[in-house]
Parts: sequence; C-alpha cells; structure tokens
Amino acid sequence: MAEIEPRWVLIVDLDRCTGCQACVVACQAENNVPTVGEHETIEGRWLHWIHIERYWEGEYPNIKARFMPVMCQQCTAAPCEPVCPVFATYHTPEGLNAQIYNRCIGTRFCGSACPYKTRTYNWLRPEFPEPLHEQLNPDVTVRSRGLIEKCTFCVQRIRRIEIEAHAQGREPVDGEIQPACVQTCPPDALVFGDLNDPSSRVSQLATSHRSFKLLGELGTDPGVIYLKGGETNV
Repeated sequence: MAEIEPRWVLIVDLDRCTGCQACVVACQAENNVPTVGEHETIEGRWLHWIHIERYWEGEYPNIKARFMPVMCQQCTAAPCEPVCPVFATYHTPEGLNAQIYNRCIGTRFCGSACPYKTRTYNWLRPEFPEPLHEQLNPDVTVRSRGLIEKCTFCVQRIRRIEIEAHAQGREPVDGEIQPACVQTCPPDALVFGDLNDPSSRVSQLATSHRSFKLLGELGTDPGVIYLKGGETNV
C-alpha cells in the first residue's frame, strides 16, 4: 500500500491572537528576512512574510480590537502557480506552495495573482553589516534583489525533522515539527501539523465549528485554517 503523504497545515486561533507580532519577528530571524527601513515601508516595499491585519468587533463603546496573522496560505489550487513563466513556484506532494529562488526572474505575476497579497518583492539588495551577518540562518538562502519571496511554513525545519526521523526509522510525531512562528507564539494561537493524520491536533481543530478559510469562496483551498474569535475554545 502506498504511503500517504502528509498535508502540512497551520491552524490560527483568532481568539488567542493578541497581535504581539512575535511571529513576525521570529519569521524574520529564522528566514533571513531583511528590514527595509521607514522610507521603503512608506513606499509599500515591506518584506515581512507575515502581516498582522487589525479589525474591530462590536459597537462603541463596547468595541474590541481583533488581530489576524496572514501569511502565504499554501493553497491547494494556488492561483500563483500557473502564471509563473519560469515555473519558479510549484506545489509539493506535501501540500506546500514552494518557491525556487534560483528560477525566479521577478516578473511578479505570482504576486498579482495572489488574492491574499502575501508575496513580497525584494526591491533592494539586502545588507547585513558586521556583526549582523552572524545572525543569519545557514539553512536558508539569503535572497538577492529582484526576487519574489514568501512564507514556506519554514520548510527547512520540516525537512530537518523528516530526515532525522527517517534516520531513526520512524515517522515525525505530532507537534515535533514547529515553524518559527508556531514555536514563538506566546498565547499558543498557532498550531502546525499533518491534516492527513486523524489523531493530530490540527485535524481535530480543523473540524471545529469555529474553523474557516480566508476567502474560501474563491476555491483556492488554503492550507491555513482560522478559528473564529469571540467564542469559547472548542
């Protein structure tokens, strides 16, 4: 019998998210995402792979701020994939929307096709002056100017655990693989795992009555599943 490939998904509990942006900073450190400064940010040339959307719930004076972390949704039917002329973005058997930086020529077609606007274009050649170059993660390529980049669910961490588990003659256990954002989230609002494993935590949370997918009506079938806020955790 053929082995079932995992389907890596991320659960985001909006009832727990406080908008602290610890996930943003952790993603930046793990994936060598450079900072661009105030001027470039004003020009819309931000490079963070995760952005925190803020919205308001209720009516004044009983109003509450809510936060929604938005990263690459790892869509099953990803609109970004068929428009790339050099096949720099493709779908892996594990449900990841991969990005091959050596192939990308910066057409930005994929960024235009993405309804979630989670792909960023690297306008500037990143600089990490001494001693900041010592903080770079050797497992992640330092991208150059002219490339589209985005969240990968920290694929380098996934591969590391898969290789270690294979060497030990076992499968990765639930919760063993943690992207940087999941590992760092203080209120435990992010959960990562294999949706094809019925005993995994993500499989159980995905069936909650609170679960929904961002812009689900588009039919992209994202790999990021949100849990509605303002309700009791179930």
